[in-house]
Amino acid sequence: MIVGLSLALGWLGVAQAQVDLSALDKDMAGPRAQVLVLGSVHLSEMAKGFQPESLELVLERLAAFKPEIITIEAISGESCDLMARHPTVYGPERISPYCGKTDEARAATGLDVPAAIAAVSKTLADWPTQPGPAARRHLAALFLAANEPTSALTQWLQLAEAERRVGNGLDDALVVRLDKLATSNSEDSQIAARLAARLGLQRVFPVDDHTGDNAAIPDAEVGAYANAIRQAWKSAEAQTQPLRQHEDELKKNGDLLALYRYINRPDVRRVQADSDFGAAMREASPGQYAQIYVAGWETRNLRMVANIRAAFREQPGARVLSIVGASHKPWFDSLLGQMQGVDIVNVETVLRPPSG
Repeated sequence: MIVGLSLALGWLGVAQAQVDLSALDKDMAGPRAQVLVLGSVHLSEMAKGFQPESLELVLERLAAFKPEIITIEAISGESCDLMARHPTVYGPERISPYCGKTDEARAATGLDVPAAIAAVSKTLADWPTQPGPAARRHLAALFLAANEPTSALTQWLQLAEAERRVGNGLDDALVVRLDKLATSNSEDSQIAARLAARLGLQRVFPVDDHTGDNAAIPDAEVGAYANAIRQAWKSAEAQTQPLRQHEDELKKNGDLLALYRYINRPDVRRVQADSDFGAAMREASPGQYAQIYVAGWETRNLRMVANIRAAFREQPGARVLSIVGASHKPWFDSLLGQMQGVDIVNVETVLRPPSG
């Protein structure tokens, strides 16, 4: 009996391993979702003198893709609120780099984050085809209270200059914040919000997640953990140095279209992935700290991709643009490509250089 049960369980394991899900959607009804993953540099790290206008060719090509949904590498207001409610799990020092404060927006609107999220949902459900300036100012205030600043900026940028003023939930402090966001060097502001406003979208979707890479490393081992990762990176410097040099040259030249085409090339991303996470898997110091780093990275990507899928859950066949740090792109392409009814769009096709 024991031998027979073991054989049966073994057979089940083999049968499950052979299940191929790739053809489940071959006869699907309706259009397939088109997902474009744009690997990005972090514009906040660009050298002094960076001009957002140099992104215009990139924006033009992304606009031609006509995304209906845009996702960004930022933590949602809901997730920030969740982490803030669990300070023993996510200490303030771990939240502050990713989650801004909503004190000013709460004072202006009277809404905490959960109430503001509910108000945003209700407002968008009844959103008119041609919203007036008052409606946009009000929704911008709600997004700020919901800790969704990039969506607030998306509304702000769709207002005429004369209408970007105090009123309908926006006070002086919030207007100052929106003006500051509009000039901040970040891919969220200078690519996602500007593109969403240009296309007439009402919001962007933050999909980042730092719950999965919140590794529980004892204080006494933090130094060893960091050192193992540094050693892994150092072992691959010969591979990465030429890539960094060429990337720096493109940045200095101000050719942002060429830069984005370069950092999204599969051969570039392959070398970067191997010299970071491949090198970490090969790192052999005691404690397997570098492998813990990789596990956190993969968990983070899995949860981010789940958030992207949720963003177009109710829109089968949507055109989706996901803007994320370039290191994430191979994971996003691979994981999203396994989803039913989803096609991954070739970024090289979208970012073609100007003809002539």
